[in-house]
Amino acid sequence: MQNKTVGRGRRPGGSDTRERILTAARERFLTDGYQAVTLRSVAAAAGVDGALPSYFFGSKQGLFAASMSLAVNPADVLDPLLAGESDGLAERVLRGMLGVWDDPTSGPPLRTMLTTAMTDPALTRLVREAVGRELIDRLTARFGGPDGPEHAAAFSSQVAGLILSRYVLELEPIASMTPDAIVHRCAPALQTIVDAATQT
Repeated sequence: MQNKTVGRGRRPGGSDTRERILTAARERFLTDGYQAVTLRSVAAAAGVDGALPSYFFGSKQGLFAASMSLAVNPADVLDPLLAGESDGLAERVLRGMLGVWDDPTSGPPLRTMLTTAMTDPALTRLVREAVGRELIDRLTARFGGPDGPEHAAAFSSQVAGLILSRYVLELEPIASMTPDAIVHRCAPALQTIVDAATQT
């Protein structure tokens, strides 16, 4: 009977394969940064077949979320929010982000990652690159135009400031405001950025 083989130096998918990939991914992300890591480089570090990271996690974004113990992939949350009309985009994004961060399942890992990033240079770089690639780049593409990157930076910096104030620094009264109150107070200012971006 002929034995099936896999690529030399690569281990087939076993019961511990998923955890091996996650461990290797976290090490590679923290060491090399978000943009430098590929699914194949993680597979090589884990000693598994090159197709397995994609099989288990679907994409680099999915692998990043899983390796950071995030319950949701932020890119999956953001994409449908950006897909609608420009009118109301700021409110959609705010409600979506608040929903993820307030959720008892998805919120705590995000808070832990952001809090740790404030004191861990490797994680700081990783979060910065991930936000740049997955948030600012998506907003830039959504806004378009020569000033798209600047509009995207202005929009994302306000959202980031809100998240930091509410969930990490826990500044009052923002920390105890309801999502509706935050949207009421903050969405109009954010929408002015959207309007300026879509009118240029």
